[in-house]
Amino acid sequence: MKKIFLFLVLILTLSACSTNDYETIVYENPEIAFDIPDGFPQPNSSIYTNKPTKYGVELGKLLFNDKRFSANNSVSCASCHIQSNAFADTNVQAIGIEGRIGLRNIPPIQNLAFMKFYNWDGSKLNLENQPIVPIVTHEEMDSSILEAIGKIKDDLQYKELFKKAFGDENITAERIYRSIVQYEYTLISANSKYDRVMTNKSETFTENEAKGYEIFQQKCANCHSGELFTDQSFRNIGFPINTNSNEAGRARVTGKPEDFMSFRVPSLRNIEYTAPYGSFGQFTTLKEVLDYFDNGVLSANNLDPIFKENGNRIPLTEDEKEYLIAFMKTLSDNEFTGRD
Repeated sequence: MKKIFLFLVLILTLSACSTNDYETIVYENPEIAFDIPDGFPQPNSSIYTNKPTKYGVELGKLLFNDKRFSANNSVSCASCHIQSNAFADTNVQAIGIEGRIGLRNIPPIQNLAFMKFYNWDGSKLNLENQPIVPIVTHEEMDSSILEAIGKIKDDLQYKELFKKAFGDENITAERIYRSIVQYEYTLISANSKYDRVMTNKSETFTENEAKGYEIFQQKCANCHSGELFTDQSFRNIGFPINTNSNEAGRARVTGKPEDFMSFRVPSLRNIEYTAPYGSFGQFTTLKEVLDYFDNGVLSANNLDPIFKENGNRIPLTEDEKEYLIAFMKTLSDNEFTGRD
């Protein structure tokens, strides 16, 4: 009996030691400070339920750059959203796997935390619902989230990061989307020359830039308003039309004729680096855009009143175009784009 008792004590002692030796490690995953730049609007409310964290952002960046999310392992988010181009690219329209051509020009990824709508037609209201779109779209990654999870589920780096970010190694679609978006929330551009002139007073505009800013306030600021340089509205401004039968602009979402070929007003931040311009890259340079406005845009029943009430144009002299371009280049943030 005594021997049996001693044996049980030994077993319990060894079990206790074993438990202590393999105690679960709990990682601290602090939230990243989210400071709203001066004059910026309040962020999209979804950020408050998916606040960027140290490891969530690290995981999101890794996922953003992983080509295994495409069917043939050739395209990642970062393949089209290139930092030096304000996380856009230089192609007329998106190019996905096997060189497939997408419907639209790649939008820049900057200051997304402050946007009310996502994609050129505003099809998404929460950024967390957007990452699935390029994964499953035939012209982009042509894959599925289950296929992507299958490729990374045994990756030790991912297992460690999912555990650090979410408390365990379980890789789910929701966690993937939330992590990618946490990374995207940190992509804030607010350190251009314009910002330093307006906020810190550490620099001043050149004569041409100052003239451009004045003209901008008179002829452009109705649409490109606020510190995001977009009022986030949807407008038909008479650009050349993409004849692809799948294209209808905002009307693809709403089904309303009055929204036909209306697109979200783009932010002008880093506009110097996001050519070509237009929903499907209709214009190669900023000068071409301004020339088009000056010469007259396409007429339409739902043409924006700013054009319709002014003979379908925004008249500009050659000097005014030069000054406007000089001002728009002050919106370039070289720290954000890594061009320093």
